[in-house]
Amino acid sequence: MKKVPDWLNSSLWSSVASPSDRISPYDSKSTTAAAPHPATEPPAPVLPPSVVREEPPEPEPVSPSNDRGDDEKVRPERPSAEDISRQSLLLAELSKKVINIGELRRITSQGLPDGSGIRSAVWKLLLGYLPPDRGLWLSELAKKRLQYQNFKTELLMNPSEITRKMDKSTVSGNDEMKSTSGELSRSDLTGGEHPLSLGETSVWNKFFQETEIIEQIDRDVKRTHPDMHFFSGDSLDAKANQEALKTVLTIFAKLNPGIRYVQGMNEILAPLYYVFRNDPNEGYAASAEADSFFCFVELLSGFRDNFCKQLDNSVVGIRSTITRLSEMLKQHDEELWRHLEITTKVNPQFYAFRWITLLLTQEFNFADSLHIWDALLSDPEGPQETVLRVCCAMLILVRRRLLAGDFTSNLRLLQNYPSTNIAHLLYVANKLRSTP
Repeated sequence: MKKVPDWLNSSLWSSVASPSDRISPYDSKSTTAAAPHPATEPPAPVLPPSVVREEPPEPEPVSPSNDRGDDEKVRPERPSAEDISRQSLLLAELSKKVINIGELRRITSQGLPDGSGIRSAVWKLLLGYLPPDRGLWLSELAKKRLQYQNFKTELLMNPSEITRKMDKSTVSGNDEMKSTSGELSRSDLTGGEHPLSLGETSVWNKFFQETEIIEQIDRDVKRTHPDMHFFSGDSLDAKANQEALKTVLTIFAKLNPGIRYVQGMNEILAPLYYVFRNDPNEGYAASAEADSFFCFVELLSGFRDNFCKQLDNSVVGIRSTITRLSEMLKQHDEELWRHLEITTKVNPQFYAFRWITLLLTQEFNFADSLHIWDALLSDPEGPQETVLRVCCAMLILVRRRLLAGDFTSNLRLLQNYPSTNIAHLLYVANKLRSTP
């Protein structure tokens, strides 16, 4: 059996973050629903004073914390010299006329500073929604946002409105043929678009078929991050944000009949919408719904096979992806792999299905999820490979507890993953990239 590398046995990887090292899930700032504003070019960012880049100190073992679900607003800690330096590099790159995406990926992979207000622009660039040439931003954004408005107009129209328009075009040419006795025309009486029509092309039949999906979307959206005022509650802001999520997911389902909507997609959309809705540029924030839709489509394009039930058992389906995670763990830590899958018989599908399909949004608090997504979106190999490395690193971080546990304790641990230092986690995940 291959010897486990010494760095995997370091006590650092068994440590968890202290309250001071972690950020509580973001509370919503005051946001109001607004109609999309015309896109305006953001001013070139003003660079902060340059600082000497310092190497981060060695992490120390810290005591466990239980801050899942905390929705209190916390005062941001003073940024470190490293954060200021990284922010300076990011702002300098974003200020260029043509942004070097490779360099942006490199800087972002080290983490985006919280509170800098640049995550929205960086994610849009990394997802290909914004072109590298800043001079094209205005025209591209205007075109995409108009396209989204057209989707809303065409796809969210009530069947009554659709049939009314169809009837107008049919009846207007036959007005002179109507009887003066007051009899209704044949199209008024029956027509192919009657609400009881079962025809495959009937807009009413299609409407009723989609009702179940829309109701599922509504239920899931209402359960999205119930601990965050931004998404949950009776405030006008929360309701407007829920409505935006519902609209995006409904349009996606109608445009993608092969997949439609799968439970959990709301959890993938939520980080995108949150980041874009809290963009410091008010015009961009007002168009968060449209921007989230296209970025959601782009992000999901690399994972869509995981949501297609017909492909579950194929080489591109979710079971194949989970098998790759198992093989990765065996390659890097055969002892742990053998204990989990052979000795205690913990099938990776019991825990990794949710990890992978929801991109780890349910395993950590919201703020930590955003930092993990910085790494997922910045990886040139794509989010799929990165999320597998992060999942493998999650297992390695708790290897000592897993090796000492049985089926019940290990499954409980992995289905309710403990708080951990995200910097450690991402370091281990990146180490797996180069470790044979």
